[in-house]
Amino acid sequence: MRHPAIKPLLILQDRDMAERGLRAQLAAVPTDVAAVEAKIAAEKAALDGARQEVRELETKKKLLETEIGSAEDKLAKYRTQQMSVRKNDEYQALGHEIETMEKNIGTLEERELEVMYQIDEAKARLAEAEAVMNANISGHKARLAALAEKKTNLETELTEAKAAVATAREPLGERETRLYDRTAQRHMPAVVAVNGGKCSGCHLRISGEAEGEARKGEELVTCDQCGRIVWFES
Repeated sequence: MRHPAIKPLLILQDRDMAERGLRAQLAAVPTDVAAVEAKIAAEKAALDGARQEVRELETKKKLLETEIGSAEDKLAKYRTQQMSVRKNDEYQALGHEIETMEKNIGTLEERELEVMYQIDEAKARLAEAEAVMNANISGHKARLAALAEKKTNLETELTEAKAAVATAREPLGERETRLYDRTAQRHMPAVVAVNGGKCSGCHLRISGEAEGEARKGEELVTCDQCGRIVWFES
């Protein structure tokens, strides 16, 4: 025979556990949101790396253009000087400088061409990375929208669950609710059956006295080991 309070206690426990589950899900939402936002930040950071590569190559190209411009100015200067000298040794010296400068300009132009190819390749990688990022971020934003909707739904469900718990408390007396609340703070489930002489909460054997009282159903009985409210099942 079960104590009359066991049935309403089990109803209360069922609704209490549902409320606790909703609270746990609601508490997890900010963590889930933070994880998605971190993914978005990582996507953008990865793209920043691709953009930085393009910027660095473009800076390198500008420096080469400056070097080439400076070298061409010197080359023009040497050629002008060569046209005005009269001594053969000076003419030959300037000729050597002109030849050297032309080679330098050729080398710089080759490097510039190579950098231009690198810029084209880096821009292609950037465009590809942007496309991937936009697709990924679109998915992440959809996930954030889903989490926002989930939060709203959970809040509504939690309000309903709280009301259900309050309703489930009404048939119980002060002593029963106080015992349940105290037990539920430590253990959940707080109300469990005795099976084969064992508490189905902690799975340890209860005393013969406690089992006997549970069989009678005259008083609410607690497990000697874990303190849960127990009722006799078999």
